[in-house]
Amino acid sequence: MAFAVNEINRNSNLLPNVTLGYSLYDNCVNLGIGFRSALSLVSGQGEEYILQESCVGAPPVLGIVGDSYSQPTIAISTALGLYRVPMVSYFATCSCLSDRQKFPSFFRTIPSDAFQVRAMIQILKRFGWTWAGLLVSDDDYGLHAARSFQADLAQSGGGCLAYLEVLPWGNDQAELRRIVAIMKKSTAGVVIVFAHESHMIYLMEEVMKQNVTGRQWIASEAWTAGAVLQTPDLMPYLGGTLGIAIRRGEIPGLKDFLLRTRPDLHHNNSYENNMVNQFWEHTFQCRLAPPPAGWVESGGALCTGDEDLEKVETEFLDVSNLRPEYNIYKAVYALAHALDNMLQCVPGRGPFNRRSCATLQRLEPWQIVHYLQKVNFTTLFGDQVSFDKNGDALPIYDIMNWQWLPDGRTKVQTVGAVKKSVIKGEEFTIDEDKIFWNFQSKEPPRSVCSESCPPGTRMARMKSQPECCFDCILCSEGKISNVTDATECTNCPEDFWSSPQRDHCLPKKTEFLSYHEPLGICLTTTSLLGTFICAVVLGIFIYHRSTPMVRANNSELSFLLLISLKLCFLCSLLFIGRPRLWTCQLRHAAFGISFVLCVSCILVKTMVVLAVFKASKPGGGASLKWFGAMQQRGTVLALASIQAAICTTWLVTSSPAPHKNTQYHNDKIVYECVVGSTIGFAVLLGYIGLLAILSFLLAFLARNLPDNFNEAKLITFSMLIFCAVWVAFVPAYVNSPGKYADAVEVFAILASSFGLLVALFGPKCYIILLRPERNTKKAIMGRGINK
Repeated sequence: MAFAVNEINRNSNLLPNVTLGYSLYDNCVNLGIGFRSALSLVSGQGEEYILQESCVGAPPVLGIVGDSYSQPTIAISTALGLYRVPMVSYFATCSCLSDRQKFPSFFRTIPSDAFQVRAMIQILKRFGWTWAGLLVSDDDYGLHAARSFQADLAQSGGGCLAYLEVLPWGNDQAELRRIVAIMKKSTAGVVIVFAHESHMIYLMEEVMKQNVTGRQWIASEAWTAGAVLQTPDLMPYLGGTLGIAIRRGEIPGLKDFLLRTRPDLHHNNSYENNMVNQFWEHTFQCRLAPPPAGWVESGGALCTGDEDLEKVETEFLDVSNLRPEYNIYKAVYALAHALDNMLQCVPGRGPFNRRSCATLQRLEPWQIVHYLQKVNFTTLFGDQVSFDKNGDALPIYDIMNWQWLPDGRTKVQTVGAVKKSVIKGEEFTIDEDKIFWNFQSKEPPRSVCSESCPPGTRMARMKSQPECCFDCILCSEGKISNVTDATECTNCPEDFWSSPQRDHCLPKKTEFLSYHEPLGICLTTTSLLGTFICAVVLGIFIYHRSTPMVRANNSELSFLLLISLKLCFLCSLLFIGRPRLWTCQLRHAAFGISFVLCVSCILVKTMVVLAVFKASKPGGGASLKWFGAMQQRGTVLALASIQAAICTTWLVTSSPAPHKNTQYHNDKIVYECVVGSTIGFAVLLGYIGLLAILSFLLAFLARNLPDNFNEAKLITFSMLIFCAVWVAFVPAYVNSPGKYADAVEVFAILASSFGLLVALFGPKCYIILLRPERNTKKAIMGRGINK
């Protein structure tokens, strides 16, 4: 502080024509002493000094730099806040001090514990440590840090606490033994400690007694640099510790300033010399007055007052590791910059009432607070200094690692940093290659309550356990997880299904009556065979169209019936292959119309047989005029038109359409044609059934006609086969899933078509091809006589 004030006073660009002074108080790490000292400063009741011959008395206090710890700082800042006296702490880190309502004039150049907590959580995340123990001191520093740590850990989802214990003040062996026993029993391999060096000294004594090794310690800034803990006895336990340390800074010229300073014992009334004498007395831990004779030994240091200071080894002359000192340096400069900004105010443009400015003659502390809030400057070390709305400086910490060297020495190495800037925000950097790990593997340890759940599983919380303790449950069918530690399994897209490992989705297998599978090949072959047989029979009938066998059985209807049967065989092919909109619409229409043509031809044939028989009786010739060639064609066309109308209405109102059915199998897509309107499909089948039953009844009535009209017997037999097939079809179709429903329908079409073909045309082809002697008019007309 003395150096910073001296440097500012020699700086012509900062506070020109203004000389800063200071008063130093030792709080003796005692809340009461520190509180009284602060009140003495601001009340003007402090010790009077002769500053110059014409300037005597207690100087005005524009700001206080301190206190060093959070607990006294809270008490002091609460009182100073009533007077709006600015207080800039260099070492108080409690996040509670960021409350602007309780501490309106408090500032600090050290980051708050809130940022330190976030830095520690960043370290936990970096190494995957989700299961850690937390030890805190029994004071405002530790308790506030514990609350902040728990809240941030829960918010970030970075892990869980295996235990949280409060370290007692002093050497409470029973309590320490209990805490260390918990540490030893816990599966948490990482221990985070927010405490002071004194707490750690007592704690480590018990750790050594119980031989608790294999722990990764994470130190708060309060004990990261504690040299008293970096001993050969403790390094087997604390080696590899990662700690958060105050930013190390460089203050050019400080060591020269210290070396140039000499105590002046002959002018004890000098204010500045009194301060320096106190400094050197603490530095060398011995009296600076000339000794009576020889050397004086005090506190392990020998001195006479005439030593070469450059050769004296003491931590007060070590300026290579300035951490709290660097914060003091920044605090003094912050107050100086605030005062400088205030003095540059232009009257009429000021920030106070009626745009007034503050003056040195009538300066109020709250005016300094206003300017201190807006301070923004950069140190010679390159660090930016400014305060946010809560009085916190831009945070920056070094990440330290306690390294145990092969020769037994210890070294605290900077391995990273965490900081926040106005432009880049929060930055976290760490060089893992520089870290010493105090484990046989020389690798970062594992510290998790439960091992990570691999892809294909999800985490399931254990009852009454922290969220970091979980079981890994395999995803259910149709769901996957393709990341580690998934909390939920995600559904596969509609056309996909989960793999056996449940870590990715696979396209669902598709199922339909295909031309490439054995069943489809068999049905296709049968359909084409039936079509071929129809073509052969049609060829035979055309070739022998002038023979009595062809002419006697109404050749025109026979040709039309063969063509209809051929269409029936071919329409079955529409049921094979992947369903598409046009095949779904065409298959049932073609099926319905083709079979109506067949059954209509058979019905007309039956009616003609009955008419001819009736005409053979006396007075029955008039009935034949209703069954001429035109009437027969018209009847077939009319009956087929009705079916066409049914199909058209069905297709227009509720058309069949392809459908991806996943109800039969979760891992399969069954492509099928939904009928659209069940009523339409039922009417189509019902109409065919009606004509078939009518044909069967008429043929049954004509079964006993003379042999020269015996086609009725063939019709009866064919209709019996037809009806039997389609009666069996309905329950089989309803109970067959997916492609098997199409296969049942194709089988019914082919079976009924073959039944009609064989029953109606088999005997005729037999006579035409194998018994030509019976294919004569005489033979046909005489069959009844012979019999």
